[in-house]
Amino acid sequence: MKSDQAAQPRIEVRDLVVKYGDTTAVQGVSFAIAPGELVTLLGPSGCGKTTTLRAIAGLETPSGGTIRLNNQTVYSSAERRNIPSEKRGVSMVFQSYAIWPHMTVFENVAYGLRVRKLPQAEIASNVNRVLDMVQMTQYADRPSSNLSGGQQQRVAVARAIAFSPNVVLFDEPLSNLDAKLRAEMRVELRELQRRLDITSLYVTHDQEEALAISDRVIVMNAGRIEQLGPPEAIYNQPVSHFVADFVGSANMIKGKVAGTGANGGLLFAAEGGVTLKIAVPATGKTAGETVALRSSYIHFGQSSGAHNAVNGTIHRRMFHGDFIQYVVDWPAGQLIVRRPPTELFDEGAPVTLSFAPEHCVLL
Repeated sequence: MKSDQAAQPRIEVRDLVVKYGDTTAVQGVSFAIAPGELVTLLGPSGCGKTTTLRAIAGLETPSGGTIRLNNQTVYSSAERRNIPSEKRGVSMVFQSYAIWPHMTVFENVAYGLRVRKLPQAEIASNVNRVLDMVQMTQYADRPSSNLSGGQQQRVAVARAIAFSPNVVLFDEPLSNLDAKLRAEMRVELRELQRRLDITSLYVTHDQEEALAISDRVIVMNAGRIEQLGPPEAIYNQPVSHFVADFVGSANMIKGKVAGTGANGGLLFAAEGGVTLKIAVPATGKTAGETVALRSSYIHFGQSSGAHNAVNGTIHRRMFHGDFIQYVVDWPAGQLIVRRPPTELFDEGAPVTLSFAPEHCVLL
């Protein structure tokens, strides 16, 4: 996020409602995005994230609320205002790329500039500039139908930024790419967004993608915002069962708060007679019947200090390349544990599970 937090938001959504007949797809969503910030709408299919994005772009007509772009009201139910999409001054990168196959790469990128009736010399200068940014200069004269998926995505991004918009909307732009190329393009998009200082709203259902590229993440569920915050806060301090379960791999441990610990934390009586030490969150929450524990925050072996330590047995081991996922039997049922591939334990082996109280999130 940029340092000028006092600046007027580039995107401001207030109490947005979108309905399709009797179905409410977006239910009173509100958020604001600062200049130069990249914010991601994250959630499962049908949660309302793409509908929210399309309403901002002017491609969906809301039923209520207000949308402001670049300090201008582009939609207001109260004022009965709905500015057409082409007059909102935003660019959009689609999941399907929307590249015209009968045009060359240059012509695709130049299209929007020609619609704006810019001089030919200015069009050529802008197209060459953005093609260089996305490393597609050498393909300028190639027919778009002869491009790979990754190359088409670069052309779509170049077209979106060619007229130097203040706001760019991304609708799952990498979902059609293979895993390796998706990871590479993720880095390229983030670097380009930072270099150009473009305010961006990005839609994805890929939690890893959202955590990697975002200044802030908005987790949506059933048309509402479940949590909004920096990626680290979304991951480490989920505010609901849905966020903890949807973002990252988390164990949900059932039980109840059983009192106060010696060091000021809480004691949580889990099923199976296990008592866990948990830290009191910054919110001061001291009641709940579920503790979320990230799989990657559980260690094997006794740790020093005020860590929780519980005995268990390796039930299953699965190799995932960058990590090994273990299913561990313990008194409260089973835990999923993710460890580096250098930490090998055999199925059936006894282990001591160790994890810090601050990694036990009371829901």
